[in-house]
Amino acid sequence: MFIVRHRIIFFIISGLLFAGSFFAFFTKGLNFGIDFKGGSIVEVEYSAGRPDVSVLKDAIDPLGFSPRIQETGDNGFLIRTRTLDDAKGEHTALLSALTLGGTVEATEVRYNSIGPVIGKELRDKAWLAILAVIVGIVLFIAFVFRKVSEPVSSWKYGVITSVALLHDIIIPTGVFAFLGKEIDTLFVVGLLSIMGLSVHDTIVVFDRVRENLKLKISSNFSETVGASLRQTFTRSINTSLTIIFVLIALYFVGPASTHDFALLLLIGMTIGTYSSVFIASPLLVVAEESGKK
Repeated sequence: MFIVRHRIIFFIISGLLFAGSFFAFFTKGLNFGIDFKGGSIVEVEYSAGRPDVSVLKDAIDPLGFSPRIQETGDNGFLIRTRTLDDAKGEHTALLSALTLGGTVEATEVRYNSIGPVIGKELRDKAWLAILAVIVGIVLFIAFVFRKVSEPVSSWKYGVITSVALLHDIIIPTGVFAFLGKEIDTLFVVGLLSIMGLSVHDTIVVFDRVRENLKLKISSNFSETVGASLRQTFTRSINTSLTIIFVLIALYFVGPASTHDFALLLLIGMTIGTYSSVFIASPLLVVAEESGKK
């Protein structure tokens, strides 16, 4: 099959995407939200139409909170600042500034405050959760494919799956780093969702490879993998497109609060489908060929 025969092309594409992602990590870094670095977030709604961002910024700047102001909905603002000290009345001072000294009416919709120590703890636990999922998936696949020892050992199926999963989470994270998007707990939920959807696609292809090995449809392993890809290609693409179309609609029609989440899943689903078909399966052939040497 074309994918197996010309696998080096797809490896190069992934390599370039990897390089671009790491370049974004080192040059721009990850923009951690208050969930992971600490801070306060306040969301307000204006009943008579929101003021200009510049006016609001001029009212808040003298307080020294270093705010980031984002429009939400038709009449709201989301303000992210350093951690506010309620004991010093900083939260009250911010609300006063948001009402421009009481000249406009605003309703506080949300207020959250997280200290830097808790933020660091959440960040560490988030990375541990992702690592635990990857290790669990490797062990699960090695167990499921334990009766498949030739020509590729069962544990290699698990390792290749983990490589594909890293591919699927590093590239979307690199895109978010490049765009300067915020990394928060919802972002981690998105990565875990991407991993679940991607590994499902990969296992479907690997399971067909396992069945075709039992049926001995060919003595050549690369031909067996190619046949398995042909048998599952249409299903993988159609399933992924169904989800991708929904995510596109959610991104363009859904509320502003879900835009980044929809964008993350959209990138992740596209990359996940690509890795399942164009990376994971050809890597099986590479593993089989390297085992002969």
